Amino acid sequence: MAIRCMLVDDEPPAIDLLKKHISALSDLEVVATCHSAIEASQMLKEEPIDLLFLDIQMPVLTGLDFLKTAGNLPRVILTTAHREYALDGYDLDIIDYLLKPISFERFFKAVQRYYQTRHTHTSATERIVATPTPQHIFVNINKKHHKILLDEILYIESLKDYVRIHTAREKLVVKGNIGGMMSRLPEDRFLRVHRSYVVAIDKITAYTHLDIEIDQIEIPIGQTYKQVIERLS
Repeated sequence: MAIRCMLVDDEPPAIDLLKKHISALSDLEVVATCHSAIEASQMLKEEPIDLLFLDIQMPVLTGLDFLKTAGNLPRVILTTAHREYALDGYDLDIIDYLLKPISFERFFKAVQRYYQTRHTHTSATERIVATPTPQHIFVNINKKHHKILLDEILYIESLKDYVRIHTAREKLVVKGNIGGMMSRLPEDRFLRVHRSYVVAIDKITAYTHLDIEIDQIEIPIGQTYKQVIERLS
């Protein structure tokens, strides 16, 4: 069954962008849109909702205040132009925190987090049974599907329309992009540190605020990925 989404934002362009992103995923549907938290509160009494995209800065009642006072809410992804509210949001058990303007890649990652966590919550439409964490992936190389054990991956490198997967034994070049590859990997085991690099967390041997080391290999940390250091501290 489709994941029933509600969009809450006082800015119509922000709602239109989320609608566009959601329309690209066949298993999500927009059930309702609201321009205030007060309107959303009423709508939630009338519609079963699985996933709530909630803006923070809204008149009368902010998204954070709504989270603090409302009961029995669906899973929530916060959307905002203000980075400084991130810690407050995570304290309220949100799935993710999206900074505007929201790219499709970042939106897609947030949705994947929803799928990874929803088995611990009662959905408005279904109860999800937890599935085992994958131990391998298959990649298509020259029309043949090759099995790669996740334990063997050191890091993944973007090569424009391809990615190079570095393992302890070999390097494999696969058609695709790094965002798509990242969506197939367990988030608790792999970390994107640059627009062109994803690293296996358990293979990191040292790091600074500028780069990650995997044995003798130095991998830069991108300017927009500096917050990854917090996961390693």
